[in-house]
Amino acid sequence: MHRVAIVVQPGIRAFDLAVITEVWGPDRSRLGVPPFELRRCALDQGRPIPLPGGLTLVPDRGLDWLAEADLVVVPALAEPADPSPGPVLAALREAHARGVPVAALCAGAFILAEAGLLEGRRAVTHWWLAPQLAARHPGILVEEDLLYVADSGLWTSAGVASGIDLCLHLVREAHGAEAAAAIARSMVTGPFRTGDHAQYLDRPTPAADRTAEALAAVRERALRRLHEPPDVATLARWAGMSPRTFARHFVAATGTTPHKWLLGHRLDEARKLLERTDHPVPEVARRAGFASEVTFRQHFTSYVGVSPRAYRAAAAPRNRDDSVRKGS
Repeated sequence: MHRVAIVVQPGIRAFDLAVITEVWGPDRSRLGVPPFELRRCALDQGRPIPLPGGLTLVPDRGLDWLAEADLVVVPALAEPADPSPGPVLAALREAHARGVPVAALCAGAFILAEAGLLEGRRAVTHWWLAPQLAARHPGILVEEDLLYVADSGLWTSAGVASGIDLCLHLVREAHGAEAAAAIARSMVTGPFRTGDHAQYLDRPTPAADRTAEALAAVRERALRRLHEPPDVATLARWAGMSPRTFARHFVAATGTTPHKWLLGHRLDEARKLLERTDHPVPEVARRAGFASEVTFRQHFTSYVGVSPRAYRAAAAPRNRDDSVRKGS
């Protein structure tokens, strides 16, 4: 996934455009990230496109470049109900029909829906807009409490910052956990939030600041000790809380349960070990904090879609290709 097309049209959100550009635009080869070719594709190549806030964008490719893309990303319109040009919708349908992944950020789901791509499929958008999407397109299975979701090669994300999560996840799926983590570090953002995190969190009040700080310290300590491995009862003890109280505060602060949070980070660590080391799979399982190789294989295969050995075999040629590109 090295050629990325942004579908641009008048009225797209500058934030979504900036997120996509920041993830796939800069040259991060010195950080071990493969090079990307990012193009802004529009109905009229070269004609300035007005964006909200007094900004303009000059597209550098026409919609025909989508035929060369490995990934198509669709920013949201500032006014989700605004219609998109027919040729834009047709280009999205053609890209999806060729098997190219198509990802929409935030209210970009409305554009995919208008193109008829989400009918009968799961999708998410900003929690505030979810009822509107469901009402306008009753055939879509709208998920109201997820950060991002995939269905049949179509990706949709919730509002604002979850677009960063989806873009990093797409990098992780195509190029590995290390590449996604390097991009996240350069963007000073968290490297790993699974799609099942809650969109809306009850933020702590000033009176709960100490609890929030304690939970943050526990998460940091757990990440340093994934190999041990800590369980939820241990995390609660570190926080000085009962397991039930700890779980309640943890969900309020992160949008997910302690168990899911630990599992996600253990799987991410396992992916890095499979990509970067020659450790046997049982040793990878141990270092990532799994109690047994069998448990590790079950969770890894369920989450990633392939076995640990198959993932390593697929990552090896990918890493070799990246090394050739960096040396060329």
